[in-house]
Amino acid sequence: MKNASCGIGGQAVIEGVMMKNKERYAVAVRKPDHTIEVMTDEYKTVAPNKKLTEIPFVRGVFNFIDSLVLGMKILSYSASFYEDEEDRDKEKKSKSWMEKVLGEKAESVFMGCTIFLSVLAAIGLFMILPYIISTFLGRFIDSHGALAILEGILRLTIFIGYVFLISLMKDIKRVYQYHGAEHKCISCIERGYPLTVDNVRKSSKEHKRCGTSFMLFVMVVSILFFFFIKVENPFIKMGLRVVLIPFIAGVSYEIIRLAGKTDHFIVNILSAPGLWLQRLTTKEPDDQMIEVAIAAVEEVFDWKAYFQERFDSVKGYRKE
Repeated sequence: MKNASCGIGGQAVIEGVMMKNKERYAVAVRKPDHTIEVMTDEYKTVAPNKKLTEIPFVRGVFNFIDSLVLGMKILSYSASFYEDEEDRDKEKKSKSWMEKVLGEKAESVFMGCTIFLSVLAAIGLFMILPYIISTFLGRFIDSHGALAILEGILRLTIFIGYVFLISLMKDIKRVYQYHGAEHKCISCIERGYPLTVDNVRKSSKEHKRCGTSFMLFVMVVSILFFFFIKVENPFIKMGLRVVLIPFIAGVSYEIIRLAGKTDHFIVNILSAPGLWLQRLTTKEPDDQMIEVAIAAVEEVFDWKAYFQERFDSVKGYRKE
């Protein structure tokens, strides 16, 4: 049975998994008492007009922003099950102060500030820092092309180094296990197997539509952008590193979207580095983690109906 993209996506959270199908999403979390809590909701895009999310190269920008907004929201939700009293008190104090000043908009402003600071830190680390280092080394390099490639190599090195270092953290390792469970569930469905713990366990923990691959494409595409853009003013150069991020994200999204739809050998070659990098960001989950991921999938996606439609008959299920 030929693999086919099922269209659902997800994200690992603290002791849980989020699965999203169109506008509906579900977050399943393994609570401290070992039961599974599942929350379902709908997410509306930040795009002022939904038609913008259908335009190639533009939709990737809004998809990127939506992922950040929803990702922060569900991470906060999953963390709430594991916060200690001191953390709760601090959060209540910060929110109560904002509620007094901003009223009902406090939650949105709090989330917006958190996302803004996170994006600012990422831009500084992955865009500005490589530029500053390459500018310093540029005193010994005359070629614009060589300098652009050097900056790109530095950006890739910093990104991969960052991914590697956080993968060594104990708490992050568990999140990466849930990340593996998320991928395995999607792979299991797309391979045409019933969504059971045994079948999910045997499925791949790497997937071509993963956010890790997307970020790697962002790093590579940025090299191409900055290679062909020649500006002498250092402040304009630095500004372009920020201004062009949405365009770079738009191009990267189209590449990863194509990768999820085809097994063409050229696309597979382009996807290979991202799959290799996922060996760091995905770990083998245990059966309890797989159960959590399955719970999230089944809240938003009827895989049996999908099989019925895609493969004509439920009898077409693979039995392994």
